[in-house]
Amino acid sequence: MKEASLREIIVFLKRDLLAAVTALLLAEQRRLVLWVPVGMALGVAGYFGLRQEPSVWGRVALPMLCIGAALLGLWRGWQSVWGRIVAGGCLAVAVGFLAVWLSTHRHPPMPELPRRAVEITGTVQSMAVVAGRDGAVPGRMVVLANARFETPLDADMLPLKRTLRVKLKPDDMGDLAPGDEVWVRVMLMPPPFPAFPGGRDLQREAWFANSAGYGRALNPVERLSVSSRQRGWIVTVLEPLRETLDTRIRAVLLGAVGAVASTVLTGESASVPRAVREDFAASGLAHLLAVAGLHLGLVMGLLMGLFRLEFALWEWAALRWPCKALSALLALVGGGGYAMLTGLHLPVIRSLIMASIAVLGIAVGRRVVSMRGLALAATLLALIMPEELLGVAFQMSFAAVMALVAGYEALGPWFAGYRARATGIVHWLVCHLIALALTSLLAGLATLPIVMAHFGQIQPFFVLANLLAVPLMAVWIMPLGLLALLLMPLHLEAMALTPMGWGIDLVLSMAHGVAQLPAARVSVPHMPTWGLGAVLLGLCWLCLWRQRWRLWGVVPVALGMLSPLLLVQPDILISPDGGLMAVRDGGHLLVAGRSRDSAAVQAAWAQAFAREPEPFPVKGQTPDGVLSCGEDGDPDICFVSKNGRMALLRVVDKTDGMAHLPDALCADMDVVISSAPLRDSCPNARRLDRFFAWREGAQAVYLEKQGVRVVTDRAVRGARPWVMKPGGHGMPNLPLAPSE
Repeated sequence: MKEASLREIIVFLKRDLLAAVTALLLAEQRRLVLWVPVGMALGVAGYFGLRQEPSVWGRVALPMLCIGAALLGLWRGWQSVWGRIVAGGCLAVAVGFLAVWLSTHRHPPMPELPRRAVEITGTVQSMAVVAGRDGAVPGRMVVLANARFETPLDADMLPLKRTLRVKLKPDDMGDLAPGDEVWVRVMLMPPPFPAFPGGRDLQREAWFANSAGYGRALNPVERLSVSSRQRGWIVTVLEPLRETLDTRIRAVLLGAVGAVASTVLTGESASVPRAVREDFAASGLAHLLAVAGLHLGLVMGLLMGLFRLEFALWEWAALRWPCKALSALLALVGGGGYAMLTGLHLPVIRSLIMASIAVLGIAVGRRVVSMRGLALAATLLALIMPEELLGVAFQMSFAAVMALVAGYEALGPWFAGYRARATGIVHWLVCHLIALALTSLLAGLATLPIVMAHFGQIQPFFVLANLLAVPLMAVWIMPLGLLALLLMPLHLEAMALTPMGWGIDLVLSMAHGVAQLPAARVSVPHMPTWGLGAVLLGLCWLCLWRQRWRLWGVVPVALGMLSPLLLVQPDILISPDGGLMAVRDGGHLLVAGRSRDSAAVQAAWAQAFAREPEPFPVKGQTPDGVLSCGEDGDPDICFVSKNGRMALLRVVDKTDGMAHLPDALCADMDVVISSAPLRDSCPNARRLDRFFAWREGAQAVYLEKQGVRVVTDRAVRGARPWVMKPGGHGMPNLPLAPSE
């Protein structure tokens, strides 16, 4: 009897719950289309989450089968809201998966780069000024295409299909331009492995950026010739124009002010000093240094206002033409020119797509910015560049715009009523301050967890900084910058650049002042991938629906933001080459050893643990006894004791493993870690030496009561096209056979 009653209750709850959810979905059915890019993003994430490249069945046949089944389901089940959701969701996921697979295999494999000084010839594709470290003289970075290695071993080889980034010597100030054929002697390196399992994957980024690696010049670059056959209009016109504009801006504005001015007018941001970047990051103003939606919106807004004013002054046109739509179209053309001038980077391309949709909305009498327009832009980008969905730029910009649209949808009626009641200049100023503060708050809160995930920090004073800096950018810096561009043909740009520099100097002082406030930048530990996914899905749920059930999205957002605290942190970290080791000792991160990329690896570890690295004790043990060094007379031998487990660390071995570790030293060890090959030492213990690091990459070691758990980078990333072979080796650049 009780079982029957329980069964009836379950059936009743299921029926009522299903009916309630169906009613909510029917009320939101006009918003279902907004979830199409979310489904595509899930397909992209599913592809990148694989440990092996999918087979022919998995990469083509299965997605196509899902697409066909989804189309059939949409045709047969269109009248059912659940049918549309299931079929449309399957279709979006399959299309996203197929799009990212096609994007992956558009790129050639990673080539094998010489591990010695080598002479190369290539074509200068682009150039950039890079800031020097710790006040050093700024240098130049060139991107070389069609590079050839000028060595007997590489004779008759095909030119590289990928580009090389080469940092020139600081004193190399030779005249170079995009399109030049050059010769230089360089030391090359492949893209580095992640600093820890689950860390930033620079090899994947290099794969989709069509980059083969980077290097530094060992002598001044020699220009061989200027080849016009391979130079497109971007190389022949835009790149030299950007170089000229950058030079003329810096001739008027010196130092950091000139670097920031060049950034917002030409997109050349590599020369911004590191101290300025850190101040902008700590104050929440880093978006001002990345040419994207804010800059494009300001440019198009200024241009549209000017064009509308001109049309209004032309009475004949004002009475006969759709001046608003024409002004928006002309502003879009000007925005496109600004986007090309600043380098057509992904954030500005994405913003240009959004602007085009907004102009189309103006032309047909629809809302300028809407959720449907945002969803359309996201869908187009997911089709064209699906790999960018993993990037911080894509996530931050779309999260900010989505939060702004949703926020003003919810608060718009109240705000419109307040503005209708407001009279006088004081109320007008209050309305604008409220709008500015609300915009900064909505965009900042939406991007806060994404900043946590990618940069490991929080800026509590971002609203204050943006409340002051963004108006300066909108009404002072950008208008004067556009005026300077118009005056350059007359060589009168100093008239506009000089006051523009005053405004930039104010923003620099403001950023520095906010960055010096207590707790201006709070470090947080590494956020796991599932935590970021929960945040993004929760944010979509919160913004894309309109009914009260949207508030349930706060739960996954909060869970994702708390995920760094739920993640068990490793006790020992080992660098990709095995030479650098870190031990987590309470609130300290103790680091020792030598690595090829020590500075970059330590910076990544510091961000992941939210702690600054400290050196191992020279002799003795740490206060809580987790780490002890030099107790057996050898300062390079350390011991880690935690949870009843013991680890031996051989930090430095000048004999390269030829010195045998005593068996008595290894007897009670659960794991032995060495920066050199262990060879015959400690055969009965678990061994993590340089050879193991060469095969598996970076390692995270967990000393648990149940035993020692080791997570490696290769186990996390698997065998994917962008994951390089052990040692960072790629595919040899061999000449083709006659039959090929």
